[in-house]
Amino acid sequence: MSNLLHPHPLRHWIPDKLLSANTPPACRWLYLADQPLNAPFFEDTRQRCLNHPYNSGPLSVVSSLDGLIDFAQTVPSVAPSAFIFHVSRCGSTLLAQLLSLDERHIVLSEVPLLDALLRLPPNAGAVPVHQQEQAFRATLQLLSHQRTGRETHVFIKTDSWHSLAYETIRRLYPDTPFVLLYRSPDAVVRSQRNRRGMHAIPGLLSPEHFGFAPDQLAGIDLDVYMATVLERYFEIFLAIADRDTNCTLVNYDADGMVMMRHLIQFLKLKPDEIHYRAMEQRCDYHGKYPNQTFLQEPAAPATPHYLQPALKLYRQLEERRQQLSISPVN
Repeated sequence: MSNLLHPHPLRHWIPDKLLSANTPPACRWLYLADQPLNAPFFEDTRQRCLNHPYNSGPLSVVSSLDGLIDFAQTVPSVAPSAFIFHVSRCGSTLLAQLLSLDERHIVLSEVPLLDALLRLPPNAGAVPVHQQEQAFRATLQLLSHQRTGRETHVFIKTDSWHSLAYETIRRLYPDTPFVLLYRSPDAVVRSQRNRRGMHAIPGLLSPEHFGFAPDQLAGIDLDVYMATVLERYFEIFLAIADRDTNCTLVNYDADGMVMMRHLIQFLKLKPDEIHYRAMEQRCDYHGKYPNQTFLQEPAAPATPHYLQPALKLYRQLEERRQQLSISPVN
């Protein structure tokens, strides 16, 4: 109630974009108005806001990264409830949508500014590592602003390649639960053929980011490349599951409520009957396209040779998941 009586000056503003061409880099801000943070992707929320006069005029609202960090200390915000890491095309968008059905939840799905801060070259001179990490925390704090006073949880759905930044994120959030969501590699590759993400096209993300040598990409087939990326993701998930006691492994299930029930138990959530039924109804529709009825993809007749290494790691993940399994919620 205090938020409504005394709204914070930044109540309707959020940090939006890293202006890396500036020296030192700066942050552009976006006028959010009353838009909720519940779209399938954060970029969808951005697009809804761009036509507002505050965002489409000749002038932009810009701050330094130090200013961003200072502003974050003044806003009432909710601590992160969970980070959802994923290998792409494995139900993460649907889970984010199910979580967003509760108005008490802030759901941050693949935020470009968080990605830009994570992928700044380390110690490049313009932004020291400690300032980069402080800016990451500040951005998340500002996006977790209690604008109505009713917000109780914040869920961050990462970009798929953010598992490579596990060490940094865990150091910044030592007590936050991590969800590791994955799927059989053949299904992921088939889905990527329809619409490939940044991590599925060589060169859109630097090969060094994945630990690849530049000559590994020369003339590589797109499916083979995606399989190699999946090997890297699965290796990281296995390493996290072996060392991190505050994480859970979740395998994709066409019935989103199977995954959701697991999260409810792991994160100790308490959805009421109305929101639980709303989640069940939402699972009948596509995760990325809420107006389309969900149709299960047909299985491939055989696993190609190039997917065998990823498939071996996937099976190891399944064995590890069984060891860590939690009894399903009825």
